[in-house]
Amino acid sequence: MAQAFITGGSGFIGQVLVRRLLAEGHSVRVLVRSGTSAAKVAALGAEPVRGRLTDPTTWQNDVAGSDVVFHLAAETDVAADRERHELVTVRGTRAAVDAARYAQVPRFVHCGSEAALLAGAPLVDVDETAPLRPDSQAAYSAVKAVAERIVLDANTPGFATVSIRPRFVWGPDSFLVEGLVAAAKAGQFAWIDGGRHTTDITFVENAVEGLVLGWRRGRAGQAYFVTDRHRVVLRAFLETQFEIYGVDVAIPDLDAGTAAREIPVPDRWFLGQQCTLRTDKAVAELGYAPVVSHAAGLDAVRNSVAAGRV
Repeated sequence: MAQAFITGGSGFIGQVLVRRLLAEGHSVRVLVRSGTSAAKVAALGAEPVRGRLTDPTTWQNDVAGSDVVFHLAAETDVAADRERHELVTVRGTRAAVDAARYAQVPRFVHCGSEAALLAGAPLVDVDETAPLRPDSQAAYSAVKAVAERIVLDANTPGFATVSIRPRFVWGPDSFLVEGLVAAAKAGQFAWIDGGRHTTDITFVENAVEGLVLGWRRGRAGQAYFVTDRHRVVLRAFLETQFEIYGVDVAIPDLDAGTAAREIPVPDRWFLGQQCTLRTDKAVAELGYAPVVSHAAGLDAVRNSVAAGRV
């Protein structure tokens, strides 16, 4: 069995990754900043390590002996200012790479995003040859591109780095879906240009499957898209989520021109454009296949929401 170290392990994807690794018999350490996060991680059965993400000297000694570092920590608030994104996502990624190198960890797996490719144009059936866009006008997208480049450029003999890119990670307790639900209930959500855009999505356990396969089989210095391999119409998918979460307010439509004036990027790109990604590379090189079907994922969300209402 292996020892894994995780940044961002108390988050939505991170907790599922922790459970998966522990279920497979691995030992897991998780970087945490607060007592609340430490308690959450300990309750899962992992060992919390207190430290500051951007200061690797506060935690790098605890990485020693690890077989892999999974780096999931990032600023997830797309509305945060550029300085905040730079601090957490860029400096945090550099710190994670430095800590892993210091501890002589052989494998480093980064949780990336298709957002690193967003700069205005829709992503239509793109693969991993599409360029990263650190020049994006959206801070979130730009720093995700910079962070991934830091990871992939760090690849050297003896230090293999891989980036796994899920799209729109959903499932029980998804902060992304729950944020959209809250906006809809507050009357702050609208369908951009009808919302009938085809998009890829990734159930959280499928995202974790990609991360684990990236560790075990990922080609050094490479990035991989992982999705549910079940494309949806965004409006239909979100209407199902809203129904599950009890959204009972009318949601207006917003034409593209008005959206361009009123909705900032990357929210407008995320909700108002097609985003379809090819997963051929992950299938061929990682042996990737979704472990949870779309129908089973919806059932898991329904069951989770229903349990929370009891």
